[in-house]
Amino acid sequence: MKFVQRTGIALAASASTLLVPSLAFAEGMGGAEILIPKPAEFIPALIIFLVIYFLLSKFVWPIVIKTLDARESKIEESIEEADATKAQAAEIRDEADAIVAEARRQASEIVMEARSDAEKERSRIVALAHKEAEEIIVKAQDTAADEMKRAYASAADTVAKVSVSVAAKIVGDTLAQDEGKQRELIDKYLKEVGTIHG
Repeated sequence: MKFVQRTGIALAASASTLLVPSLAFAEGMGGAEILIPKPAEFIPALIIFLVIYFLLSKFVWPIVIKTLDARESKIEESIEEADATKAQAAEIRDEADAIVAEARRQASEIVMEARSDAEKERSRIVALAHKEAEEIIVKAQDTAADEMKRAYASAADTVAKVSVSVAAKIVGDTLAQDEGKQRELIDKYLKEVGTIHG
């Protein structure tokens, strides 16, 4: 609004200067006479000035003021829109930062969970391998013990038969003829040997 007032004053001053050229370029006048206008020139210039001022204020100034007000309003709207856009951008940036932080947290949790799962799986596989190894060892020990028992029984039976055969040769054919007696001696010998080694 101050701009409009300053422009109006400047236009009025310009019009008055243009309409009174004889005052500025009067020849042959000196001193204070140059500052005092002649009524014959002053009155028509004043009437023309008032007509121009009336026409300007009636037709031109409303359009200029309306245009300036519209421009000012548009500038204010643009500033408000820019501020709103800036605030919205800041809000979006904050949301994006929050989303990125949440994504990083979730990624970290997923990595930790994956590590934990991998460690659990490794522990499970190791425990299963130990269990299978222990079962294999137990089975091997059982098999070895069974094989040893069988070998021992076979060896004892062989030793008993050889012993009875030697005894029969020493004692004579009496023992060899009585097969029941021979079997009884073998069983007795095996029990004695079993008791010694047991």
